[in-house]
Amino acid sequence: MRDYDEITAFLGEWGPYQILTFFLLSLSVFPNGFGGMSIVFVGDIPEHRCLIPGHLNLSEAWMNRTIPLEQDRDKLQYSKCRRYRLDVIKNLSEIFPDPDSVNISEVGQEPCLDGWVYSKEQYISTIVSEVSGWSNHSVCDCDREEFVKWDLVCNDAWKMPFSMSVYFLGVLTGSFVSGVLSDRFGRKAILFATMAVQTGFNVLQVFSSPWEIFCLVNFLIGIGQISNYVAAFVLGSELLGKSIRITYCTLGVGISYAFGYMFLPLVAYFIRSWKMLLFILSLVGLIYIPLWWNNAQPVTIKCKVQFNWREREIASRKLEDIKDKNIKSFSITHLIKTHNIRSITITNLIVWFILAIGYYGLSLNTPNLHGDDYLNCFISGAIEIPANLAAWFVLQKFTRKLSLSGSLFFGGIVLFFVQLIPSSISILATMLVMIGKLANTCAFAIIYTYTAELYATVIRNTSVGVCLMASRLGSIISPYFFYLGAYYEFLPYILMGSLTIFSALLILLLPETINFPLPDTIDQMQRMKGFKNAWKHRYYFNTNETTTEVNCMAIKKEEL
Repeated sequence: MRDYDEITAFLGEWGPYQILTFFLLSLSVFPNGFGGMSIVFVGDIPEHRCLIPGHLNLSEAWMNRTIPLEQDRDKLQYSKCRRYRLDVIKNLSEIFPDPDSVNISEVGQEPCLDGWVYSKEQYISTIVSEVSGWSNHSVCDCDREEFVKWDLVCNDAWKMPFSMSVYFLGVLTGSFVSGVLSDRFGRKAILFATMAVQTGFNVLQVFSSPWEIFCLVNFLIGIGQISNYVAAFVLGSELLGKSIRITYCTLGVGISYAFGYMFLPLVAYFIRSWKMLLFILSLVGLIYIPLWWNNAQPVTIKCKVQFNWREREIASRKLEDIKDKNIKSFSITHLIKTHNIRSITITNLIVWFILAIGYYGLSLNTPNLHGDDYLNCFISGAIEIPANLAAWFVLQKFTRKLSLSGSLFFGGIVLFFVQLIPSSISILATMLVMIGKLANTCAFAIIYTYTAELYATVIRNTSVGVCLMASRLGSIISPYFFYLGAYYEFLPYILMGSLTIFSALLILLLPETINFPLPDTIDQMQRMKGFKNAWKHRYYFNTNETTTEVNCMAIKKEEL
């Protein structure tokens, strides 16, 4: 049996059908760019300090002294989680009108028992300062607010990154579910079903009241987001020709995602309420509804009539053979069934896991960088365009292993250099972080193509989905990764740099896929390099219409 690329070669590489498929599938990825990253603004932590109840009737001078000053790295600032004991402050204010005549530091401290006051300078509201639900007080006593705040700060600060982790937990679930369902029920059906889930729950999240409901909806959104991405990626990989496939997987998908990423800060700059921001972003999904009725079949038929009936019958028969082979039962266990495939799978899982830690760790850390949050987020999204262009260029000029390993190694080295930058030139540190993000994004674009080429058609969608599951395990812990900076400011960059360099070396063990036919069956998959009993495979495809000859030269003869 000839490979899929050879059978469908008569359709051409870049005709009306391929152009339509390329741009429509790329367009479907646009919402994924801002979907996962919206938490950068939706969950940002505004400046805050303890609430001082108004019934104390403290003078302005005493009000300014109720919050202790704390050292935060290189500067003093008001505490965000502590205040001086208000009962003592009240008594002192009645005796000493001037707080400067009292040693306030000797007064005991207490947590923010009455809640927090949040700055409105940047945001009207985020999930951190969200107010929802009625309090237990039937009558307002002026000491308590009538509504219950989420207050995801101080002792509850873990809830904010947990909200991100829940989203990525949904992405993890979707990575597995979408792969299996797409292989069984078809790419198009799953693509549009997950787009509907993505849009519908984004609207529903606007009305989520308690924080727990917000997290639940965030989980379901994560399922739809990644399922849509995987289905679009694999569908394009299989429908487009070999020469266009790399362009689609890097430039098509990658740049569309980058534009969605850049779209986020542009909207967030003008909309400072998290609910309205999510609502506006969710409306983008409605533009994809008419695409369901788009049918490329007339274009395909127009291309087919240029060929004789005999060629069409041969192509039809071969395509049916591929379809029959694809609908055979291939489960996730086939990814670990033999030593060779198991080695490829484990290596891929580790690399995808590390890549996700670096990518999402650097992306979600945008509010902690020096400078304007909106500008930094826009640059972080815009830098993905040259990253995907670089991925496309290196995939055209170099081998898959060299392209991926080189990108990872460069990104890891750059992150190591961040710790050497003095605080006086923090802008340089921000630039290095962005360069590290560029290298990491470039590697992410390459690994999608590389992984799709490593696995056979019958398990390709499942394999990409499982690898994405591993990457989502990395993304789940990525929100907490930069909390290590509380112990040492540059510790997150040191760890990410080390892991990235390790993954660069691990890539060298995988087989090379450049200039090899895209495998249709498990038997056609290449063998793992760098392990004991390594093999070299070469495939020779006879162009005869009825026969295909595959000659495999191996040290040891056995099935994969």
